[in-house]
Amino acid sequence: MSPSQPRQNRVLPTGEIVRHAARGLFMGNRGCLHDAEGFLGTARWRSTLWITCKTAFKDRRRQLMAPGRYTELFFLDEAVALAAGHRPCAECRRTDYRRFLASWADGNGAAISKAGEIDRALHTARIEPQTRTQRTYRSDIGALPDGAFVRLGSIPHLLLGAAAYPFADYAYGPSVERPANGVVDVMTPLPTVNTLSAGYRPFLHPDVTQ
Repeated sequence: MSPSQPRQNRVLPTGEIVRHAARGLFMGNRGCLHDAEGFLGTARWRSTLWITCKTAFKDRRRQLMAPGRYTELFFLDEAVALAAGHRPCAECRRTDYRRFLASWADGNGAAISKAGEIDRALHTARIEPQTRTQRTYRSDIGALPDGAFVRLGSIPHLLLGAAAYPFADYAYGPSVERPANGVVDVMTPLPTVNTLSAGYRPFLHPDVTQ
């Protein structure tokens, strides 16, 4: 791989993994998806454990896309990671993970105490088994919480207050007015939307922070 060529490890709200020069505010992984030369194959996950991590933790250093190691993925912010089907890491983001767990239990009507249970529930909600692509669902936009991603037209938008921020080219564009009602395709998995509705607040990029 050319040193000047961006790696294919930037994640979109659709869950797709693309090449882009920008890194983003969070890292994460889904297992080892790359070969010895650092190129992705056809697999987009190797386990149901999809996490979102800090980009710096306890002075640890990693060689990006080292052979046989997990593929480092990057997200513009946590709302993008949640839309793609990830959850907070229980090690490097312990406080956030506990907040997520508490809101998950409140929002989904079950006291889930193990990360594996959350991962299995998320995997069912985020992936269409036949196509192995992102699963979406339909909901009235007025019932959705801040931090959720929806499609307005064909463009992913982040909902925040009275605004909706379009996402394109690994960045947020200028906000538009959020529709007061109407049925939309929701990209963020339903259990995660329930978690947001119960009070979990994701870390957002400064371009959209109110």
